[in-house]
Amino acid sequence: MLQKLQAVEDKYLELESLISDPDVISDMTKWQKYNREHAALMVIVEKFREYKKVCQGIDDDKAMFAEQLDDDFRKMVEAEIVEYRLIKEKLEAELPLLLLPKDPNDDKSVIVEIRGGVGGDEAALFAGDLFRMYSRYAEMQGWKIEILNSNATELGGFKEISFSILGYGAYSKLKYESGTHRVQRVPATESSGRIHTSAVTVAVLPEVEEVEVDIKANELRIDTYCASGAGGQYVNRTETAVRITHLPTGVVVQCQDEKSQLKNKEKAMRVLRARVQEKASQAQHDEISADRKSQVGSGDRSGRIRTYNFPQGRVTDHRVGLTLHKLDFVLNGEIDELINALITADQTEKMKRVN
Repeated sequence: MLQKLQAVEDKYLELESLISDPDVISDMTKWQKYNREHAALMVIVEKFREYKKVCQGIDDDKAMFAEQLDDDFRKMVEAEIVEYRLIKEKLEAELPLLLLPKDPNDDKSVIVEIRGGVGGDEAALFAGDLFRMYSRYAEMQGWKIEILNSNATELGGFKEISFSILGYGAYSKLKYESGTHRVQRVPATESSGRIHTSAVTVAVLPEVEEVEVDIKANELRIDTYCASGAGGQYVNRTETAVRITHLPTGVVVQCQDEKSQLKNKEKAMRVLRARVQEKASQAQHDEISADRKSQVGSGDRSGRIRTYNFPQGRVTDHRVGLTLHKLDFVLNGEIDELINALITADQTEKMKRVN
């Protein structure tokens, strides 16, 4: 591990020299590339330097014992060694995690798609609950939300809604939310008090820049139509809504939330790029058996990943076996405990593969 860390620091120093080179500075594309690589290594290098400083401190303190020390000073040195060793132990647990292969999409913003599944109106209402949950979580993180497309119901839910969450590192935390979310509660329309079970699917896609995925104009079929709202009434009578079909993959995206056809087309293209890229990435992932075996971070939306039980006020994530008895807080956006448990499980799985 120490050899790998030293290699990372050597690379960091090389990049530090390059981004200060006048020839590189004059080439903005090259400078930005080196600067991004340099920034990506900074956290590892800082931790490694802290580790080396602690090790040096322990060696220096041990060397003092060869000298004539009075009892008070000896006790002080011994206490310092104990403190250093605790810090060293903590760093030795953190450093291997920093060396794990990083998901290249982790720093990106995301596009989230929520769709009501089994359960009709009740599923649509819960889709609205999840949209508010993710919106509040994004606000807590200081991220920005933009609705891309929605199909609202008369009761206030969504048959489907897609939105972007713009913020550095959004994908690194929200990627674990992809899957089937199950809700158990008594619907407001249920007179006998029976608990109903409904399901909602969530897809989290890293937002893709135009240069990252090659979509040619002749591969697209673009249709326009009049946008409609809840209950089917017309929002307007001009063809501002846009439906785009990517012919090679069959991916279809539509957007009708904006009054401008051009803006709807721009939003639809953002979703289309993300879906086409995800389809290509999923094909690669399916070839790797280790990724198929792990529920954590696999993006597999075929299975139930979480249950929200209203009568008992609990949330259970089935991938890591974590149950929290604070449903109200979770639906208010306080999902860090769930996300952190999934990140830890993912890292543990990756460590097993590396070792």
